[in-house]
Amino acid sequence: MKKYIKYLLVVALLIATGGCKKNLDLQNKSAYTYDTYFTSDAAINQAVIASYATLLHTGLWAREWYYIFDLLGYDAKNAQPLQGDLLALAQYNFAPNQPQLDAMWSSLYRLIMRSNVVINRAQAWAPANTSEQTNQKQYIAEAKFLRAYAYFNLVNLYGRVPLRKEYIPLPTPAEVNLPRAAVADIWAFIEQDLKDAETDLPLSYAATSFGRATRGAAVALLGKSYLYEKKWADAVTELSKLTQSPYTYALAPVYNNLFDDPNQNSPALNPETIFQVMNQAWTDWGIGNQYAAFGGQETWGGKATHSARAQEYGFNDWNNTYITTTAVKAFTYTNPQTNTTYVDPRAAYTFYGDAASGGETQYCQQCSTGPVAFPYATAGYKYLKYEYYNKVATYGGPQSGINGQVIRYADVLLMLAEAYIQQGNTGSQPLTLINQVRSRPSVNAPLYSSLGGQSDAMTILMRERQLELTGEQSRYFDLIRWGIARQTINSERQIEDGTQPFQDKNILLPIPLSEKNSNPNVSNDISSDWN
Repeated sequence: MKKYIKYLLVVALLIATGGCKKNLDLQNKSAYTYDTYFTSDAAINQAVIASYATLLHTGLWAREWYYIFDLLGYDAKNAQPLQGDLLALAQYNFAPNQPQLDAMWSSLYRLIMRSNVVINRAQAWAPANTSEQTNQKQYIAEAKFLRAYAYFNLVNLYGRVPLRKEYIPLPTPAEVNLPRAAVADIWAFIEQDLKDAETDLPLSYAATSFGRATRGAAVALLGKSYLYEKKWADAVTELSKLTQSPYTYALAPVYNNLFDDPNQNSPALNPETIFQVMNQAWTDWGIGNQYAAFGGQETWGGKATHSARAQEYGFNDWNNTYITTTAVKAFTYTNPQTNTTYVDPRAAYTFYGDAASGGETQYCQQCSTGPVAFPYATAGYKYLKYEYYNKVATYGGPQSGINGQVIRYADVLLMLAEAYIQQGNTGSQPLTLINQVRSRPSVNAPLYSSLGGQSDAMTILMRERQLELTGEQSRYFDLIRWGIARQTINSERQIEDGTQPFQDKNILLPIPLSEKNSNPNVSNDISSDWN
């Protein structure tokens, strides 16, 4: 009897599994798939927004981006609390397994992957009306802009990298393990993406869609790409568009409106921003986790669209960095009109210091307790840009809502001036552009009457870019593309801390170990364990 019962149980089990095998093939009709989800305007729009969200992922604008390029470009130096991996960045003492650089590489390729998905699915989508047809073009153009932005950074930082042009749902091993593409091919791909984006992006959006890429953003990034490629005439043609109708960009009347929430989102107070990474203070959301900037944007739940920079750089908070002394000293130079020593007014908008340095010497000007003096210079100069100590005495956490400036009009004017100068034109056109930036109402720096020869003009242009864009992750890229990174950084470091850490190999960043371990075609193409 026991054997018989055991036999029946075995038969029943076989029937439940093998005999009813067709039940295992049933699909969950409520589940989404790649083919069934991206079939509406709303779904494609969600995918576009998810692509923008990557800009706040680990390695990019929520946290690591400012550390990486302020430290590498020597706009910032480490304070005592800064240790470990970030200290290694500050000292150029890192290897292919450096975690911040690895995270940046991963997030840039995540941005490319999501953009490729948007392009693939938007092209397969059948819009229901003319409004959706317009949206379809816009979504694809936004994705191409974001993809171009990612490759712009990859090619400048790493040189030859895998060029992933499309999303393939079921890729072959060869399609997964792409070799590194030629630099010229990557630049050509960037240019085409931005030309396509320029055609189909709108000039502007409603306030509820601030932060999305506009036609002006595509023009600016294409012009910047031409400049980096040394296509000077093309750069002039493209960047000049932004100074004319239908574009209405202008310099923000008050410099600090660019870095002050909420003034930065007011077209009247800030007509200067061309593309920015949108943030909102964690306290404004009231949900989520304020430490999401440390890697939990899409894993810890809740809304997380803020930056940790104000807290981490803040002198009255975590105090992780100083602005370098050499950056501070750059704001003191010879007055071009009187040939006397002059302190540039932009110092007061850039760092906290003392009267001699021109840096801001008070904070909490709008606090209920009134203005508070603080001896910043006695402890080293501290960043004011991207801070709002004029309103609060302390932040209380990494929760800043100040947007990240990616490209703004002053940068465009200076790039346009440079494109003229690089062609040997040091006359009225670049002179007017440089003086336009200097004559911003809240700056009103003395104007140049002449730029001199090409060498003198480039010296002036380089200083203007340093003063205007200090702490905006621009200087490292500038020094590398000008070919003066090693001599400049080592000279400044020698004066400030007695070191010369920049080596020839640092012209490019190391291909991350994670990429080499997963892609044999990349690994086999790397010499000396670097790039």
